[in-house]
Amino acid sequence: MTDVSDPAASAKAAVIRIAVDCMGGDHGPGVTLPACESFLRAHPLAELMLVGRPDDLASARGWSRCTVVEASEVVEMHDALEVALRRKKESSMRVAIKLVKPDAQGIAPAQACVSAGNTGALMALSRYLLKTLEGIDRPAIASVMPNERDGYTTVLDLGANVDCSAEHLLQFAIMGSALVSAVEGKANPSVGLLNIGEEAIKGCESVRSAAELLRSADAAGQLNFHGNVEGNDIFKGTTDLVVCDGFVGNVMLKSAEGLATMLSSFIKQEFKRNIFTKLAALAALPVLNHFKARVDYRRYNGAALLGLRGLVFKSHGSADAFAFEQALNRAYDAARHGLLAQVHDKILETMAAMPPAAHGVEETEAASTVAS
Repeated sequence: MTDVSDPAASAKAAVIRIAVDCMGGDHGPGVTLPACESFLRAHPLAELMLVGRPDDLASARGWSRCTVVEASEVVEMHDALEVALRRKKESSMRVAIKLVKPDAQGIAPAQACVSAGNTGALMALSRYLLKTLEGIDRPAIASVMPNERDGYTTVLDLGANVDCSAEHLLQFAIMGSALVSAVEGKANPSVGLLNIGEEAIKGCESVRSAAELLRSADAAGQLNFHGNVEGNDIFKGTTDLVVCDGFVGNVMLKSAEGLATMLSSFIKQEFKRNIFTKLAALAALPVLNHFKARVDYRRYNGAALLGLRGLVFKSHGSADAFAFEQALNRAYDAARHGLLAQVHDKILETMAAMPPAAHGVEETEAASTVAS
């Protein structure tokens, strides 16, 4: 591993170090290690801290810009939260998250953490070890989805918080705006509130109340609130960011992934029907390959756990090496663009301009549940 304390080390300040839970997910090191190797080749200013059982990570020893951090336990995909929090205190997930926790001097060994492990355990451990930023009651899961403008729409929450208040949705909008600004370079990203209609009278009480708070933030110049949007607006690219509670977001995400897989399967079946359709497929191959790439949800892998005092990214548990590398890319970009500082500053700035009622809500354990 490069010694970044050495004054002779080139581009010392530009080095981005990522902690990787190599044991998490359905496939563990069989996927995470090839992804890490490919990532390092593509990012000469990146360093990786590979966390896991030494025997499983033996092939990575000697890699340039890489070090192995020992962890004797693994949080399995079926493990309950109590197991991850109280029993497996030497798990690769826990060790990896601790590597982004600042010390007394505010310095952390790594700038971001990536794991494909159990979603509930990752959120619970991240929240326990890193704590939330001031002004944020609950962290949220944010990721991107393709839209017809050949770009992305950022959506949150995608499963961390099933039951959300209006204040929580406002906080999600603040964090999501900072994410889009930092990673995509959009100074004033537009925000849509997911609803069953565009009209202000639509939706449940919490969504209508959230719309009022978002309009207030827009009037104060702290957010660019477009208004209510519907599910199809995510794929139209109507706004840069769409905010919803975790129950709706997770159902929408899984439905969209299933639809993309089904459409790809339908097209493949039709082109294989007979010799003539197979010949047509050969002629259409460039178009089909481009279509496949645009709807391939592996390209959009890597969801940010926003609102924490450290950068944590969640990969799909079933991710292959290509998909896991995309999660590493997203973590790298977020760290490189100073996402954590931008989220912190955006929260303070927005909350200072908002009425006291929007500054947070009292939270209990019963109110916060995690969707897997």
